[in-house]
Amino acid sequence: MVNRSVVKILAKHGMKITPQRIAILDVIINLQNHPTADTICDYLRLSYPHISIGTVYKTLDTFESKGIINKVYSETDTMRYDGVITQHHHLYCIDSERIDDYYDDGLNKLLNDYLKKKKIPDFIVEDFKLQIIGRFNEKNKTK
Repeated sequence: MVNRSVVKILAKHGMKITPQRIAILDVIINLQNHPTADTICDYLRLSYPHISIGTVYKTLDTFESKGIINKVYSETDTMRYDGVITQHHHLYCIDSERIDDYYDDGLNKLLNDYLKKKKIPDFIVEDFKLQIIGRFNEKNKTK
């Protein structure tokens, strides 16, 4: 079954609608765990056994350049992908490398106000993303 919201996202960004693009974006959105390209490829191979990792990487780069997804770097320099493009931050667990989305309008306002007052020489701030590094409580470790 084709995910109509994924098709709409691709069409909105002027992209050709292909089964591979639909499948890749669908995996990113449905996993919601900031997957790596390898993880995405593993899930895709269940339905598309011959999809190449090169196709996955190329598609991910295209999605990122069009603003459909964001890249998220882990502390171990592993590239992860985020299908949520609305303003949010990340909680990164150093024990499990789990990355959770963190929404906080108060923090956004604080950072925005600070960056407006504290001008950075020769730099225009367009966006900010905070990665908060720590550990999840034992009871919340396996989400």
